[in-house]
Amino acid sequence: MSIGIKLKSFRIHIYFNLFRKIFSQKKMTRQRREVKYFATSENNPPSGIEQAVVFISHILIILTFPLSIFLSLIVLSEYQRAVIFRCGRLRRGGARGPGLVFRIPCVDFCVKVDLRTTSYHVPAQEILTKDHVTISLDAAVYYRIFDPLLAVIQVENVHLATSMLAQATLRNVAGQKHVLELMSEKDAVSMAMAALLKSATAPWGVLVERVEIKDVRLPLQLQRAMAAEAEAIREAKAKVVSAEGELSASKSLKAASDVIAANPVALQLRYLQTLSLISGDQNKNIIFPFPVNLIRQLMMGKCAEPSQGSSSKKRASSNLKDELEINREVDEALEEAYRVLDCKIVKLSQES
Repeated sequence: MSIGIKLKSFRIHIYFNLFRKIFSQKKMTRQRREVKYFATSENNPPSGIEQAVVFISHILIILTFPLSIFLSLIVLSEYQRAVIFRCGRLRRGGARGPGLVFRIPCVDFCVKVDLRTTSYHVPAQEILTKDHVTISLDAAVYYRIFDPLLAVIQVENVHLATSMLAQATLRNVAGQKHVLELMSEKDAVSMAMAALLKSATAPWGVLVERVEIKDVRLPLQLQRAMAAEAEAIREAKAKVVSAEGELSASKSLKAASDVIAANPVALQLRYLQTLSLISGDQNKNIIFPFPVNLIRQLMMGKCAEPSQGSSSKKRASSNLKDELEINREVDEALEEAYRVLDCKIVKLSQES
């Protein structure tokens, strides 16, 4: 006997907790309805005719059981919710689902709502920018429904309304920008468009997750003008780089000329280095070095006038010394040239 009493008390406790939970959920739902953007009649008591129709429908379901059960149950997926209207009034409890949902045929009207993210491609729009240039711009909008009741009651076709609003918002945002801003600041344009769409679609139960600008198509003449401008900028930069290179090269040449002028031996070393570079492995030419001093001396001898008289005789002794010095330098240069030439000939003979 005591065990039966305990079981009854336990069942009563379970039922009490269950009813309290259901009542709290209804109360929370009623509180949520108060902050919505519309007023519904779900909490109003049904009329007498409505009660009679519902009562008759229940009797018909019982009489036609189990055939009526197939018309009364609706299966909702995890990403679906159902908004049920009974005799045109919104039923209490808000949106149903997921799982099995019971409805009365011919009395309850069910609207299924998909909560998954939907992508919409905004078709190309001909837009006049702030700098009076006509461009073609398209975008992609990603949105989802976060409140099925708002999506069903507030707007007739939530997807069509969102798409039309996205097109208008794209034209308004892009019309306030310059062409260069639209091409270089696509992220800023996308964020501005997303903010406007979020505030406009919130009363519809729609959340715009992101907006992406896909392509900016410019007129052909503007493309050519921008290409010519970019080419001119590249040419100007190339000229600046070339001028800087010539300036640095001229500074290096000036420093080298100062070193060579201060030390004549450096010129001879450069001369020998040039000879070694010319006489490479792949070169078949034979080079005979000829001293420039000897040519200068011969030219000076031809240009000298024989009518100098006694003055030339007085300078004969000094000129003789100079000629001896020049001849000695010429002999040294010729010996060096012969030595280089012999080495080259020996190398060529070894290769052949």
